[in-house]
Amino acid sequence: MPGPVRHIVMWRLRGDTPTERADARAKVKAAFEGLRGRIEGLTHIEIGADVSGVDYACDVVLVSEFADRAALEAYGSHPEHLRVRQELADLRIARFQVDYLADSDVPVFAASGLHHRQEIVAGE
Repeated sequence: MPGPVRHIVMWRLRGDTPTERADARAKVKAAFEGLRGRIEGLTHIEIGADVSGVDYACDVVLVSEFADRAALEAYGSHPEHLRVRQELADLRIARFQVDYLADSDVPVFAASGLHHRQEIVAGE
C-alpha cells in the first residue's frame, strides 16, 4: 500500500498595495494553520509567505502531508477545509497544485491518471 501523500498548493493573491497583499498572506496563513489537529490523516501542515519579491513568484505556499491517498481525498470534502476555502475564496487570483507520493518511486496519482515521478540529476 502506498504511503504518505504530499499536497503542495501555491496561490497568487489579490491586493493593489503591498499592505493589502501582506494582509491577504497573513489571512491565508492563519486560516490554514487553524486546521492543525482538526482533520484526521493530516500529518503535517506548513504555510509560507514569499519573501523573494520577484514579480513571477506566488504569494503563499501550503505544504501538507497526509497519511495516504484516502486521507487526502477525505480532506477535499472535509467541512473544516471547505470552510477555509470559502473564507479565502475572494483572495486568490491563481492557484497551482502538486500532489505526490512522499519518499517513493512508485507511480504517482493525478486527477488525469497515473504519472511517474522523475528525478533529474545534473550531468546525466
